[in-house]
Amino acid sequence: MDKRVKLDVNGTVTEFPVIQGTQGEQGIDISRLRERTGMTTFDPGYVNTGACASHITYLDGDQGILRYRGIPIEQLADRSNFLETAYLLIHGSLPTSGEFHTFQDAITRHTMLHEDVKRFYDGFPKDAHPMAILSAVTGALSTFYQDSHDPTDPEQVNISIYRLLAKLPTIAAYSYKKSIGQPFVYPKNSLEYCTNFFHMMFSVPTESYNVTPILAKTLQRLFILHADHEQNCSTATVRLVGSSYANLFASVAAGVYALWGPRHGGANQKVLEMLEQIHADGGNVDKYVEMARDRQNPYRLYGFGHRIYKSYDPRAKILKQACDDVLAEIGLHDPLVDIARQIEAIALQDDFFLTQQLYPNVDFYSGILYKAMGFPTNMFTVLFAIGRLPGWIAHWKEMMADSRVKIGRPRQIYTGLRHRDYVDIHERTAGASSS
Repeated sequence: MDKRVKLDVNGTVTEFPVIQGTQGEQGIDISRLRERTGMTTFDPGYVNTGACASHITYLDGDQGILRYRGIPIEQLADRSNFLETAYLLIHGSLPTSGEFHTFQDAITRHTMLHEDVKRFYDGFPKDAHPMAILSAVTGALSTFYQDSHDPTDPEQVNISIYRLLAKLPTIAAYSYKKSIGQPFVYPKNSLEYCTNFFHMMFSVPTESYNVTPILAKTLQRLFILHADHEQNCSTATVRLVGSSYANLFASVAAGVYALWGPRHGGANQKVLEMLEQIHADGGNVDKYVEMARDRQNPYRLYGFGHRIYKSYDPRAKILKQACDDVLAEIGLHDPLVDIARQIEAIALQDDFFLTQQLYPNVDFYSGILYKAMGFPTNMFTVLFAIGRLPGWIAHWKEMMADSRVKIGRPRQIYTGLRHRDYVDIHERTAGASSS
């Protein structure tokens, strides 16, 4: 028998169906709430609102579980590569050898940017944030590739997917080269995806450049771990913008802007800045832990706690080991890593952190890894965007194929002034407009 929920509004009882996901999670279908009761829900931040049904990513914050299309993130990070994971997210299953070769080849052959796109970079100031450039140029791609705007045409969608996956690393690398005054480096089709990105970022025309395999592997792992995370702020933004039938370039550009915020993709930069602050203050970890424990003190330790995870973020466990491997390989002793480990050791045994469910999250180690690999701080969120791109594409594509989807249009509870009459300007007094 179908489970239903009864809502009693001033004696009038209305029933609503309960829907259930494949992992047992349940939700009340209130899609006809306003029609039947004249009421809406009030849910700031949508923390209790399921805006869609999705086949893509399963996340259990209490148990620390993250799966892409049913496959545990631990297996993908250990055995897969980024483009294979992208294929899995976008198309729903792991590719065969032939399917992967076709997918990889299509992306490889679209890595170059239209030469006129490079002129955009001349208009940006040297100190422009790479995320601003990334979003602006991504949105501008729709003007250069007007043959693939129709979200209902599978062929046009596919070519847009190839172009975005191929060109986002090139756009990102060019933004870095612009900031340091070096010439742009063209992509090399002979190189693997992450190796090619390192090449465009750090090589110069005057000398040869080789990428250490462990760095390429670690960047693959970082991209995989960031590839999707269910209905986060930027993914929800891509879905909302895409619900208007905006093209994929425009929808992804909006996602980049949403990711830029320090509460979302910019958090790993905050972690690194925090560790640098503690190091500059003599490495006194206890002092800053005490400040974080003090409820009257606004200070907080970045990289701990998560909106969804109430246990150890599974991505953080993987990155902790990756951090050890990378630092050992390149022979770098980073005092910031020592500080991070001290903080983590305290947090995992301290009653305050445990009762508040403040476990290390993915941002705690990702910034240290990016820094160790040579990326400047202002590129951290850009790297996050490259990694999250397959998830954005997958959700946009899934939404476009869902017949139940309507244009996003949240309701509100109006709390402003009631009716009042217009007053001519010469009759108005100061402050009267807000009374």
